[in-house]
Amino acid sequence: MRPFEGRRILLGITGGIASYKSVMVARLLAQAGAEVDVVMTRAAQEFVGAITFEAVTGRRVYSEIFGSGNALDHIKIAREASLFVVAPATADFLARAAHGLADDLLSAALLANTSPVLLVPAMNDRMWSNAQTRQNVSHLEQLGYDVVEPEEGPLAVGEGEGPGRMPEPEAIVARIARSLERKGKLASLRILVTAGATREAIDPVRFISNHSTGKMGIAIALAAWRRGAAVTLIAGHVDVPIPGMLSTTRVGDVAQMRDAVAQNLPSTDVLIMAAAPADFRPSSPASQKMKKGKSSESGAIQLTQTDDILKSTIANRKPGSVVVGFALETENLLANSSSKLDGKQLDMIIANSAVEKGAGFGGDTNRVTILSRGGGREDIALMSKTELADVILDRIEALIDGR
Repeated sequence: MRPFEGRRILLGITGGIASYKSVMVARLLAQAGAEVDVVMTRAAQEFVGAITFEAVTGRRVYSEIFGSGNALDHIKIAREASLFVVAPATADFLARAAHGLADDLLSAALLANTSPVLLVPAMNDRMWSNAQTRQNVSHLEQLGYDVVEPEEGPLAVGEGEGPGRMPEPEAIVARIARSLERKGKLASLRILVTAGATREAIDPVRFISNHSTGKMGIAIALAAWRRGAAVTLIAGHVDVPIPGMLSTTRVGDVAQMRDAVAQNLPSTDVLIMAAAPADFRPSSPASQKMKKGKSSESGAIQLTQTDDILKSTIANRKPGSVVVGFALETENLLANSSSKLDGKQLDMIIANSAVEKGAGFGGDTNRVTILSRGGGREDIALMSKTELADVILDRIEALIDGR
């Protein structure tokens, strides 16, 4: 996939040790199809050479505001940018940007720029917490610049840990994607996504669950966040990392997931139930670990059905909200999914097979059929779950547009 095809991104590099991460940022952007114009301050070139960025972007690196042929570079590169990114942005650069200085190519280009601006600070934790830095950041945000909060973690050698660490390249690219994509119909909507498997206790050490990894739900949540939505993820057990930019509530069993969904539904514009809640739970979980060989314990477990989250939370739904369910079946896929679509009062249901190769639990791909209220049906070809997440959100946007 080359989602940034046709986009030109101006990537500013200032003089911080975190600039080594910016090489991978530039590489990832180029791989995603973007044309990346790198602007380096003189201090930045003390940490990373310009030739490194030329190698990963295939484009000229800009650094000097003076000299023959450079007179209008700050105007040209700013005019052509779809997005202006500075990563890392040092305390010095934040101060100069906040005060409108233009004493080098990067700061001059920032003043000439009219595209969205994303600043990614990186510095010592004491510099980040300094009152002057905080005031500069506040002023930049008032100007409309998007400032990414630094992460907490190991700083330079001997400085321990604290807030000031630049996020990893993948996280920065995700923020860039959000800056580029958040102009659609999902921007500013509140979207609630569930993901992963629930675990229903048999005793303190055993449980009933399923093979859900959470990949599909997390992919949907991240894609919705990129499009500018305010996303809440309710996650059971998942086998993949949850991106830090997602507001996440972790739950264990169906009852906890049901309560978390019910609590969020009154303010939710779109609910996407991609989780795999268990259909059954032990009627009376044992308070102690069940032992083999004891005459008093036959090994039989009495089961009872869990609550249907979508049915039990209908009363909590926001009027006019969109509700999307998932159906994983081993037989009669379309008939069973259609029954759930009507019975749970859904706008759309994503039907997929647990026995078809490349679909269902665990893998990185899926093949689904999208059924919608009123008899609509669309068969979606096998694709990655990341791609499918955007297809599903496209269909939700079309549904919102039609109302």
